[in-house]
Amino acid sequence: MAARNGIESSTWRPRSKLTSELQLHLCGSLFTVDRELLAKKSSKIAKLMQRNPNGDLSNLLRDIPADQESMEIVGRFCHGFGINLTTENIVRVSCVAKYLGMTDNHCPENLLTKALDFFERHVIPSWNNSVRALKTAENMLDHASELGLIDYCAQSIISKAMEDPRLLGESIGSVPISDEEEEEDSNEYKPNARRKLFDIEWKSEDLSSLGLRLYAPIINAMIQQKIPQENVAANICQYAKTWLFSDEEKIDENSQREILEALVQLLPQERDIVTCTFLFHMLRFAKFLDASSDCMNGIEQRIGKQLDQASVKDMLIPSQGYAKDEQYDTECIRRILKNFYMHYTGPDPTGLGLVAELIDEFLIEISADIDLKMPTFVAFADMSVAASDGLSHRTSDAIYRAVDIYLDKHRHLTESEKEEICKVLNCNRLSGEACEHAAQNGRLPVRFVVQALFVAQLKLREAFVPRIAAAGGGGGGSENSDGRRRVVEREEEEGERMEIERMGIKVD
Repeated sequence: MAARNGIESSTWRPRSKLTSELQLHLCGSLFTVDRELLAKKSSKIAKLMQRNPNGDLSNLLRDIPADQESMEIVGRFCHGFGINLTTENIVRVSCVAKYLGMTDNHCPENLLTKALDFFERHVIPSWNNSVRALKTAENMLDHASELGLIDYCAQSIISKAMEDPRLLGESIGSVPISDEEEEEDSNEYKPNARRKLFDIEWKSEDLSSLGLRLYAPIINAMIQQKIPQENVAANICQYAKTWLFSDEEKIDENSQREILEALVQLLPQERDIVTCTFLFHMLRFAKFLDASSDCMNGIEQRIGKQLDQASVKDMLIPSQGYAKDEQYDTECIRRILKNFYMHYTGPDPTGLGLVAELIDEFLIEISADIDLKMPTFVAFADMSVAASDGLSHRTSDAIYRAVDIYLDKHRHLTESEKEEICKVLNCNRLSGEACEHAAQNGRLPVRFVVQALFVAQLKLREAFVPRIAAAGGGGGGSENSDGRRRVVEREEEEGERMEIERMGIKVD
């Protein structure tokens, strides 16, 4: 084998005493080969030697697509020694043989024929070998493409994925969340070692090892061939995990941006193909990498179609840039909500209820931001109110909690500003407990406190009505019934009096 680090590579072959040698600098090392023997196998060297019998040919071979291993194989082949072709070196050896003109037209049973025969018999039939060989072609795409090796590998991968889409990875819904869940599902289908793509313990070759220039055209061709989009999307998610979400800094930000924008174009538009959490993760990266507006709009639209599957944690997207005063990107969430309501067509109101709860939770989270502007808070509070309209079972307790937090964190607000904020609250939709709390809340404007006290008294009166009815429905005679009714009325009056006294202290 060749020596490394600038040491002359000469231990693998006998030296010729009669012929001159050709020296090439490859990968930082000096490689020496017999020119006469090489010319017998290489039409290119033979022609160069005819034109420059005594010249230095190394300067004329600067663009040779070779490394030390491939040139060692060429040298051994020229000397008649055995060669070791593998999936990892076959593409480069084929390209070098093509470059040097080592064809059967120049010499029977030449290296290029042997290399292409190996490629056809050992690479194309295998998914793993096709992926490995394709990866080695990334540094010599032009030469490999000219030979057709790129197309052969790509077609092999695509055809095998058409036969068994699970080679791309399991759909998002069928991937176990944890190892325990996978063990419990022992009766369910489990991909074998060549199919499993999400566990590093499996030996399958994953397409995510390919660079974007090779990966994107293959995935696009799979989409055109109608391979199930769930499996395609699973592979795209794995690719994003490898190149974008990994802790390892494999590439720079410009390359990450290019990958992100390409993956967004490849992702299916339909809902439920990928998780909402994954889409929000993509959106965070898009903002961090300053991706194109088309890219971010594409992600936001996909999120909008399935926002009912999101969590409030997903929605807490930090603002980017020094010009952003607010802690979270509320404008982005506003656009996503707009997309949701534009695309929601389902007859089942469950989705609307889930998003209404989501807005409430988001409003509570952002209300603690001391930099949150009042118009922004009011706008989201109005959205929360609108989202709850038509959902009779929902109270306004969450909105009240958000208002209370906002007023606590923004104590500089004037009375009129507090009243403006409290316009989003409807005391009649507060629970009894929330209404009672509001009636004693010193952070609220006085006008709203009085309104809350009034509604609290109504709710208190309504709470006593069943007790009065129950007391009057007994069989103990009218005298006993009247006595019980008077007791209940006195309890009600006492409760009202105590509430009014407490509120009188608060208002003063």
